[in-house]
Amino acid sequence: MLELNKVTKRFGDTVAVNNVSLSFAPGQMVGIIGRSGAGKSTLLRLINRLTSIGEGRITYGDIDVAALEGKQLRAWRARCAMIFQQFNLVNRLDVLTNVLIGRIGTAATLPVMFKRFPASDRASAVMALDRLDLLPQGLQRADTLSGGQQQRVAIARALMQKPSLILADEPIASLDPRNARLVMDALHAINKQDKITVICNLHTLDAARAYCDRIVGMAHGSVVFDGSPTQLTSAVIQQIYGDESEDAVDETLTSTMGAQLPVRTAAERHLEAAH
Repeated sequence: MLELNKVTKRFGDTVAVNNVSLSFAPGQMVGIIGRSGAGKSTLLRLINRLTSIGEGRITYGDIDVAALEGKQLRAWRARCAMIFQQFNLVNRLDVLTNVLIGRIGTAATLPVMFKRFPASDRASAVMALDRLDLLPQGLQRADTLSGGQQQRVAIARALMQKPSLILADEPIASLDPRNARLVMDALHAINKQDKITVICNLHTLDAARAYCDRIVGMAHGSVVFDGSPTQLTSAVIQQIYGDESEDAVDETLTSTMGAQLPVRTAAERHLEAAH
């Protein structure tokens, strides 16, 4: 169980996260929604310890996340994998090596520098790429892929960390609707099949409604809603987004998400992934 208890984070005079208390049960898929500057990204960075915790506590079972240092902190970041909007791939390296980089936290530095990964890790990376319909692109440079493909490579890299949690910070913000659907499909499948907790920041609420069991709404650093998609009323949406409430709904995205999708053959999946 991941628990945040009265967590507050300030940057100078700005309160980015304000007295947030949340619990995340194992295996949940949670969407965090809100306008830009609501505190969504800071919240995930606090959980992953990419930024220091100001006030309050974050615990995972008997682990005090704020107290972690050195090797223990690296182990936590491996267990709590992070997926970014910008993909954060090494463009000059091939796709397979980018996925294998997910094992850096558990491997010696020198062999990694020379791309000397154990056969077991290479087999796991191949399986992760195959699972995400990217095996044909395995030897391509990362910068030759589309944005949607690059984000799925980032997901495959996260899987190599063997995480208990996946934190996805605006993973579809820069993608077209079709690629956004492919990325959200992948995260949803990992959540359901592997029972990995997924906490996903989303700018629009449609993807959260279509894919998430639970939605947390943030405004001005505070949690203003925590419930199921069916409880997300127009009044709550107005409270979360204010004057931007109409912009929070992407009808084009909604039409491609959450619908019953036909079963695709491997050849069809590979053809779609190539575009």
